[in-house]
Amino acid sequence: MRNIMRKSFIFMGAFIILFGWIIRDNVFAYTPVELYDNVWRLINTKFVDQTNNAQNWNKWRHKYDNYIRTNEDAYVAINTMIASLNDPYTKFMDPKEFAEETSSIKGSLKGIGIQIGVKDGKLMVIAPIEDTPAERAGLKADDEILEIDGVSTKGITVDKAADKIRGKEGTQVTLLIKRKDMEPQKYTITRAEIEVKSISLKTPLETKVPSDISYIRLSSFISRNAAAEFRTILAEDQYKKGYIIDLRSNPGGLLSNAIYISDMFLDGGTIVSTVDRDGYKETSRANRGVVTTKPVVVLINKGSASASEIFSGAMKDNHRAVIIGEQSFGKGLVQEINKLPYEAGINITIQKYLTPNGTDINKKGITPDIVVELSEEDIKNKKDVQLLKAIDVINQMTNGQSVAIQ
Repeated sequence: MRNIMRKSFIFMGAFIILFGWIIRDNVFAYTPVELYDNVWRLINTKFVDQTNNAQNWNKWRHKYDNYIRTNEDAYVAINTMIASLNDPYTKFMDPKEFAEETSSIKGSLKGIGIQIGVKDGKLMVIAPIEDTPAERAGLKADDEILEIDGVSTKGITVDKAADKIRGKEGTQVTLLIKRKDMEPQKYTITRAEIEVKSISLKTPLETKVPSDISYIRLSSFISRNAAAEFRTILAEDQYKKGYIIDLRSNPGGLLSNAIYISDMFLDGGTIVSTVDRDGYKETSRANRGVVTTKPVVVLINKGSASASEIFSGAMKDNHRAVIIGEQSFGKGLVQEINKLPYEAGINITIQKYLTPNGTDINKKGITPDIVVELSEEDIKNKKDVQLLKAIDVINQMTNGQSVAIQ
């Protein structure tokens, strides 16, 4: 585990501001052409697919040498080159975008508080951030965004969509949303400064949790303080009989947080393995000793992605927790954040990850031990059937009863 930690931060997530990262400085270039060439070289040596989407990558190296005169020219050329990879998670960021992404890691951003990703060619809501304009407007995980301010999202990239959704605080953006089995509906949402909260003890749908059970809602793994905050709550609730960890609509965050939090529950054993473009496999293992041995239930849904899936997969494969809810998002790729000259940056997909059992969950997701779907009717009636099932399972586990795993 310590070897992975030395690689700095890996960000695992799927949303408007992120997807999983190791942060690097690559301030080698000084001219716009050199900036373009720097990006070419980084992808050539780091991108997880050695074939670069089955193309001759050399054709791009000097393709625009005679056309790039300014940084803006370089940005256009870089984006064109990256688009050929057909990877929604490898993306270039101009100085403004890179600054916004960096601020999200520090715990704040400006927008509507929505996390998005491209899945099967569709722009999807991964999850709204808790207590934000997006959540208050009623956006939900697995919503498809058909239009942004009247413009179709067909073929749009995540970063282009994010740029359109972002804007000055107090301004509005209108999204046309398609929800399963419902007609498309427009949502006009006012942008605001968003505080990215990692942990909440507030239950959704006003469902009450018995006082002898610890409920921890982890909304993201983004903040560098998330693991420390989580450990503090575990210590404060050590007298309770079991833990419910709610990762529903958690889009991911820093891989280091997923590893540290998994390590709090696992007494040895594998947490996650990463495989790079050369097939080199690196495994992160838990240390001996745990913070608690009490029963654990983990809640997941379609909005649980990346670092959430790493934690859920580690807990499931090591038989340390019962996983309840719906199939997770299925984002099993790792991005490295590279800082470029002129305060720009690029995220490059450099690895895929495997659960302890060697399962590649990309585009598949984590399958719950107990499948419980939350319907629109449940939400309307404020009946959190997934959380109620989790409470029931914790009671069974602590009473010595066997739990029926599907």
